[in-house]
Amino acid sequence: MNILVTGGAGYIGSHTLVELLQADHAVTVVDNLSNSNAESLRRVEQITQKDLTFHEADLRDRNMLDAIFNTGNFDAVIHFAGLKAVGESVTKALHYYQNNLESTLILLETMKQFDVKKLVFSSSATVYGNPDSLPLTEIAPRRATNPYGQTKLMIEQILEDISATGEDWNITSLRYFNPVGAHESGLIGEDPNGLPNNLLPYVSQVAAGKLKRLQVFGNDYDTKDGTGLRDYIHVTDLAKAHLAALRNLDHPNVYKAYNIGTGGSVSVLEMINAFKNASGKDIPYEVTARRPGDIASCYADVSLAQKELGWKSMLSIEDACNSAWKWQSQNPQGFAIIGQI
Repeated sequence: MNILVTGGAGYIGSHTLVELLQADHAVTVVDNLSNSNAESLRRVEQITQKDLTFHEADLRDRNMLDAIFNTGNFDAVIHFAGLKAVGESVTKALHYYQNNLESTLILLETMKQFDVKKLVFSSSATVYGNPDSLPLTEIAPRRATNPYGQTKLMIEQILEDISATGEDWNITSLRYFNPVGAHESGLIGEDPNGLPNNLLPYVSQVAAGKLKRLQVFGNDYDTKDGTGLRDYIHVTDLAKAHLAALRNLDHPNVYKAYNIGTGGSVSVLEMINAFKNASGKDIPYEVTARRPGDIASCYADVSLAQKELGWKSMLSIEDACNSAWKWQSQNPQGFAIIGQI
């Protein structure tokens, strides 16, 4: 297949590119590089020994997007592009709504114009908000609690509605839980701008000595060790879920959504200990107050993805920590070199 990947230079996008190219799909990437680096694309080509096409462009640029579709002859789109920091979305709510919604609407309008109606959308477990019960199933109430999650929820509603128009759209949303780890080569991984928002890159930078200590937000939750429990999914497993979704884009006019996690849970302290074992480094940490809005536990029921997509996670937390440390060790400054494709 000939696949257009929006936001393909980012963390999950770049790992998915590897899987797409290794499966002999042709790939075109559109990314404005606002929170990613083109060096990741050069590394993807290095890993796969295959070429991709890259357009540095913003999805809100209709003329540029028209030109890309005019030359692309695409079979399907995987849509990763969007702003993604939960905390930042609270302080920059209007920016998040404008960017994430407008870019998606223009992408969908362009897809319709060029009769490209197969889409895999990068959604998030944040659409569920605070769960009533666990594990979370796909029919759990959706009620996001922050602007980032709201944009994912709104986009899912748009996709569900256009799937019901009878225009033969084939749309699947993948609701990610907590992506972690890096490619086994150590060539691509998570490269956050500034202070990391996610646990594992924060732990990695403490182990590497870039940060003094980790903050553990609360140790008085009703969990096995008092710290929060989350469903951490290896980014390579997550990337492979997109290939499974592409293979199953054969449900015209029926919107599909799947949880993409492991079905298990790992505490903050368990993650710290796993990373200590992987790196051989001490991970100093201090316990601070709970963050507003944080919940004790969140993990997925992944049986629907296993049944309908034939996909399940295969890699462990130990695999995630080992690969994340390899990435951190080999790339202490992340993608420090601006690459050219």
